[in-house]
Amino acid sequence: MSDQTTPATPATAAGGSGTELIGQIAASIRRERERSGLSMAELARRAGIAKSTLSQLESGAGNPSVETLWALGVALNVPFSRLVDPPRPAVKVIRAGEGPVTHSERADYAATVLSSCPPNARRDIYRIEAQPGETRASDPHMPGTVEHVMIGAGRALVGPTEAPVELGAGDYVSYPGDAPHVFRALDPDTLAVIVMEHI
Repeated sequence: MSDQTTPATPATAAGGSGTELIGQIAASIRRERERSGLSMAELARRAGIAKSTLSQLESGAGNPSVETLWALGVALNVPFSRLVDPPRPAVKVIRAGEGPVTHSERADYAATVLSSCPPNARRDIYRIEAQPGETRASDPHMPGTVEHVMIGAGRALVGPTEAPVELGAGDYVSYPGDAPHVFRALDPDTLAVIVMEHI
């Protein structure tokens, strides 16, 4: 089993308390696990993490990486955003540098949840900030997931692991998110918006 709870940079709430976000994630994981009727051992097995790691996360003692949260979301059959995005009012403004941020443990890649999937909708929106270096490789998400990516600044290699495409500012691509895929910044300070559509 892989243990992915100690990223180089932990989950943080930009402009807020990292401890607050960790507590929220802990409560969300516990809520979704109980809703699904899974034991801690079974969820850990399905997500490919140690039971002790899951126990730490549920108690608010761990710092989960993007990879760990994606694995848990897939195992629970819920969008990633349901584990990290706090409830928001009807009108919401998220300034640059604000919002709940999670970091990759494998690449210089940070994802900020801008909008999670509300009732009767099937999409999440993320702001991505990435630097050149290691590729952010993603395991398949829930079946039927489609990712839509638009580059706001810089350049990136994005899409299916076997056939990613190079995108520049203003370029857009969509591809199956339920198959292995990658995001690799080619320019410093690359910015993107990802809309994750859940079928």
